[in-house]
Amino acid sequence: MTEAIQTDIGKYRITQEPFYLQTGNETGMFEAACAERLPVMLKGPTGCGKTRFVEYMAYRLGRPLITVACHEDLFASDLIGRYLLRNDETVWEDGPLTRAVRMGAICYLDEVVEARRDTTVVIHPLTDNRRTLSIDKKGEVIPAHRDFLLVISYNPGYQSVLKDLKQSTRQRFVAMTFDYPEADRETDIVAHEGDVDRETAGKLVALAGKIRNIREHGLTEGASTRLLIYAARLIRQNIPVHEACRSAICLPLTDDARLQETLGDLIDDIF
Repeated sequence: MTEAIQTDIGKYRITQEPFYLQTGNETGMFEAACAERLPVMLKGPTGCGKTRFVEYMAYRLGRPLITVACHEDLFASDLIGRYLLRNDETVWEDGPLTRAVRMGAICYLDEVVEARRDTTVVIHPLTDNRRTLSIDKKGEVIPAHRDFLLVISYNPGYQSVLKDLKQSTRQRFVAMTFDYPEADRETDIVAHEGDVDRETAGKLVALAGKIRNIREHGLTEGASTRLLIYAARLIRQNIPVHEACRSAICLPLTDDARLQETLGDLIDDIF
């Protein structure tokens, strides 16, 4: 292993344990998939803890973690690498996927369906028995390090027909489903991450439960655990509860005035 790769491993290693509360057997399933070098797909709504779970598992397994936030302008070269001009010389620079393949890191492609479809094709040889990455521009085929693991995530409830994973991609992964935690556990999470008392956290979770129950009336997404933590942190800074909930929860969810009024009534009911 080269000195540069050893340096990268240190840079991408998580040194402090992320806070994560297990809701089922997700840690055991992930560890089993990792031991068998099976690529993993995480499915669940926005802000339910998928990214935190990957960070926690990287720490638990002692693996470096490279995260890529996927978007519609993500090209294959953004993942693999490209030639760059430096000091009048043309040099190759590995992309995040190539670095992960070389060093044996977990490569996490967050919201993978946002990437261009022709971009996601480059991961296919890494998700079967070949476990290789082809760099066409260099004429190089890299065998994946034995510790390399590919993890992708997406929100199935948010995707349209035009933004969904093709079956040829989906059937290359072990899938794990995530959802918002049950109320007591979510209260523990909000209290810890938002640094508020458990009573306040419990009311925020109760508010989220009511909001999630009215999704069919026009909201495309329910209130995520992440938004509850944001509200808790504003409350911790002495922002009045109603203002904190409106700013951190209601306004991010919708621009519709009638829905905003409904959400405001829910805040009044809870607090």
